[in-house]
Amino acid sequence: MKKEYVGGQAVIEGVMMKSDKKVAVAVRKPDGKIAIKKRNLTSRKSKFFKAPFIRGSFILIQSLVDGIKSLNYSAEFFEVEDEPSRFEKFLNKIFKEKANDLMIYFSIFLSLLFSVILFMLLPTFLGSLFKFLVKNTLVLNLFEGIIRISIFIGYVYLISLNDDIKRVFQYHGAEHKAIHCYENDLPLEVENAKSFTTIHARCGTNFMFVVMIISMLLFSLFGWPNPYLRVFYRLILLPVVAGISYEVIKLFSKYDNKVIKILSLPGMYIQKITTKEPDDSQLEVALLALRAVIEDKESEYDNKEDFIKVN
Repeated sequence: MKKEYVGGQAVIEGVMMKSDKKVAVAVRKPDGKIAIKKRNLTSRKSKFFKAPFIRGSFILIQSLVDGIKSLNYSAEFFEVEDEPSRFEKFLNKIFKEKANDLMIYFSIFLSLLFSVILFMLLPTFLGSLFKFLVKNTLVLNLFEGIIRISIFIGYVYLISLNDDIKRVFQYHGAEHKAIHCYENDLPLEVENAKSFTTIHARCGTNFMFVVMIISMLLFSLFGWPNPYLRVFYRLILLPVVAGISYEVIKLFSKYDNKVIKILSLPGMYIQKITTKEPDDSQLEVALLALRAVIEDKESEYDNKEDFIKVN
């Protein structure tokens, strides 16, 4: 089996796995069967999109697109049949078959807007409260960074208390265990995957934490101007922050030494909130999704949706 770079994401009662060539979603249906959907990816021809410090922003956007599509697919198995809203009817009438794609990009826009407001704009305005006590711009940026990290950890902890989110976090842990199993050249079986940790260096949680650290350091270079300029700098520098953060995460996964372990330690600890120990049935879902994207041979899952009865 040829080794490939594989990443993933937990969805509703399932896992999405993605390699350079394929993406697959495996979902445990309410009747106990597993639905698998797989598609091939078209790679960009331009080297510009793959250049270091440039690729991070494009990969982030593409990951959001794939993530929303996977979430929508998994949600289909648990939706209650309701009458479409007026907004949905309007979109279907105007855009017809393109309405679903429009909703996906609109969801991405809302997700990014929510993230920017909660993790970028709110911390910088709260940081202004310390301006009357502290004059040093580096310290003010440090306070803003601490507020941002605190909001992030608090948000993750609060949503982890929800029972449905706990299930998603269990599938998140199953995704990591499956990838560990693959990276350690073991057969992709439940018993092998069970022995691994739910923590992984390339996790999106790590990426978010690195983004907040990099943003704190980068924003410090611009001092502490008026609120409007601060907001402008933070928004315009987001692609730069994403690009640098992606390269840092690549380093975390490529090298295994004490320095890297110390630098990645905070993100690893936060993963103890965003990942939970999965059961065997959840691991089975993650492993099936992983097999679907790494096996070169034609399999029973290729180009169709197949259902497997679980014993």
